[in-house]
Amino acid sequence: MSIIRFAALPSFQRKILMGSVLLFGAALLLPQNQQHLPQRIPVELDTAALMSQSSSVSFDPLPNDAPSFDKVIVKGDTLSGLFERGGVDQQTMYKVLEADLNVLALDTLQPGNHIQFWLNNANELEKLTLYFSAARQVTYTRFDDGSFNVDEVNVEGIWRNRSVVGEISGSFYLSAKKIGLNAAQIQRVESLLKEKLNFARDLRAGDKFSVLINDQFIDGTATGSSEILGVTIDRGRSSINAYQFTDGNFYDEQGRSLARAFQRIPLARNYRISSRFNPHRHHPVTGRTSPHNGTDFATPIGTKIIAPGDGVVSLVTDHRFAGKYVVIDHGNKYRTRYLHLSKSLVHKGQRVSRGQVIALSGNTGRITGPHLHYEFHINGRAVNPMKAKIPMASQLSAQQMADFERIVRVRKMMMGHV
Repeated sequence: MSIIRFAALPSFQRKILMGSVLLFGAALLLPQNQQHLPQRIPVELDTAALMSQSSSVSFDPLPNDAPSFDKVIVKGDTLSGLFERGGVDQQTMYKVLEADLNVLALDTLQPGNHIQFWLNNANELEKLTLYFSAARQVTYTRFDDGSFNVDEVNVEGIWRNRSVVGEISGSFYLSAKKIGLNAAQIQRVESLLKEKLNFARDLRAGDKFSVLINDQFIDGTATGSSEILGVTIDRGRSSINAYQFTDGNFYDEQGRSLARAFQRIPLARNYRISSRFNPHRHHPVTGRTSPHNGTDFATPIGTKIIAPGDGVVSLVTDHRFAGKYVVIDHGNKYRTRYLHLSKSLVHKGQRVSRGQVIALSGNTGRITGPHLHYEFHINGRAVNPMKAKIPMASQLSAQQMADFERIVRVRKMMMGHV
């Protein structure tokens, strides 16, 4: 119907026609009573059969899975107690300790470190991780025969220099702590300069000091690891200083060593080497790589063991497989270990000097005969003490002095001494 004809209709007819059109349109919009096939056809599941199939399959934990046991070490925790709380039996703990003999990391756990266990469906330990910091982790993983492999991860990270300056007000310890040095750093400074300065008697109020520190960062976060690169103490007209050279040792501006140099072996005389350092040693039975991180000397029980250099005793303990052993920190880069001792003659925290008797050799732990197992570590890694570049001289050579003087000039500028 045209618009003209629609307009010519009487008013009553136009209303009826418009109402009919509206009713027809509404009917088109109403839902249709049609049957649609569903996209999924429901079926009855045999859940009992599925459960029996899944229970026969064992899934070992993946590295990204959450650990079965995660604990922050606190004061008073014991190794056996941690394993017990983590659901790991004593026999498995001994197998982990046997693997730990190559790195001796479990004995160094401190409050604040993390220990994590991963157990499989049979409640057997599959993996154990020790988290010391973002820079160092140690992981033990289970072999099929129930023994464990150990991997030590040391991340180098980024090292940044900072200089701190202070003034003596009271003791050196309190003055250094006030400007941000921690107890270990303060002890290191005192140890470096102990031959040149009596910190309790020689310092006066107003004396100034500066320390150049190298801090480690990983992903922008400080790990807590640091080393001292330079120290200066100004006492009126006199100045005492120490700078680290590329060999890790410290010297004054004239290139004179502030600590007596190392000797090659920790014994008063030479003994036969019964087993040499070998980081790639293969086990004769299993064929696995089982590094020998030290040098074994065939010493009779009771042989005197001497410190090869100045340092501080950081650990004296008794290990199921390493026996009685001692660890000495020699500052910054160097650390030494002495295993299978019959007796320790030092205690933790004690300062020792080169040539000082620290222990007696023995046959404790798991060994076939009396000997001394001696380890030398540089930057946290075991090296061959018979071949490593160990500081042996007390005075830098003329050739070394040229490099040393360049290092000192740069570090003096960084410390504000132009």
